[in-house]
Amino acid sequence: MRASTARLMNSPIRIADLSFPQAGRLVHRTRLAFIHLDNLLAFGKRDRDGRVDGYLTVYLPDECLIVFLRKGDAVNAASLHTNGRQVITITEALKRMRSEVERGELAFCVAPMAQLAWMYAACAGGYQSRFIDVNQPDKFFPVLQQERVTGVLELISNGRASYLKFEKGRYVSGYFCDKPDAMPPARYLESLFEVGPDGASPAMAAGSFPGAADLPAQAPTALVNTYRELYWRISDEVEKELPGQGRRRAQKVCTGIMGTHKALALLSAPRGVETPEAVVRPEDLSSALSDWSLQLLEGVEVMMPGTAPRILKEATKEHRYVLQSAGFYGHLPWQLAW
Repeated sequence: MRASTARLMNSPIRIADLSFPQAGRLVHRTRLAFIHLDNLLAFGKRDRDGRVDGYLTVYLPDECLIVFLRKGDAVNAASLHTNGRQVITITEALKRMRSEVERGELAFCVAPMAQLAWMYAACAGGYQSRFIDVNQPDKFFPVLQQERVTGVLELISNGRASYLKFEKGRYVSGYFCDKPDAMPPARYLESLFEVGPDGASPAMAAGSFPGAADLPAQAPTALVNTYRELYWRISDEVEKELPGQGRRRAQKVCTGIMGTHKALALLSAPRGVETPEAVVRPEDLSSALSDWSLQLLEGVEVMMPGTAPRILKEATKEHRYVLQSAGFYGHLPWQLAW
């Protein structure tokens, strides 16, 4: 397969050349056509050897997808492409993979959770490109010291991405792509700037971003759909109590707090349409639904005392265990007896 010439935004780095630090390769770079994606993603559920922290790197014609794994389970995904980088839903990542089976490639690598958190943070916003002169490597790191940079530096040389953590301009720790175990970090960093056998300077890019302590998990589509169903069930029950007014009240409350709870844009999507693609955390869904329910049902309770707990019980009884585990009922003032 002919390698894509697409490059990362504002850099000479070819997307097809990207590789990241790893502590082991479970699947070396392979054509997607040879990979059974469903079996690969279910590997951690069936086999102890698959319950690892790591990532899938998927090379498509115009982008590189990263699917982050915690103990073998896919928990988040990101895209690096010609127009930037961003977090995307796992569902969208899989959809793009399946649409490019014939031209895509995949690798499965093991990596520590701290590194995965940094790789995710590099795509989650806050990434700032930094100028780097490949002919003057001795001037790059002193600038970080002078600026007393705190955060993580991503340094890419000929596609190999390394991550270095700094505190007030002082190097603390890092993860390096393909660094020999015996080679000191300083010597390895020097080697990234060295010219190749053909005398050509390396293609390099750098950027910094705030470090992250943990890798967040995004809510799976099935959970989003469950909360979306609950939103409409509560709306329906309010409509029964206030015919002609209930759904209008529900929409008015939703509009009023959507700026605080972005997840409500997913939950309030009209019935009969596909759930919009957006990355949200499970706790965001619970928080959005509980705040919306509280404001909506408080208004109903003023007019019709005793109605709110009855609405909640009827609308949520089928999914009460999901809501109980998320602490949903604890944010509401009404006690429900099941």
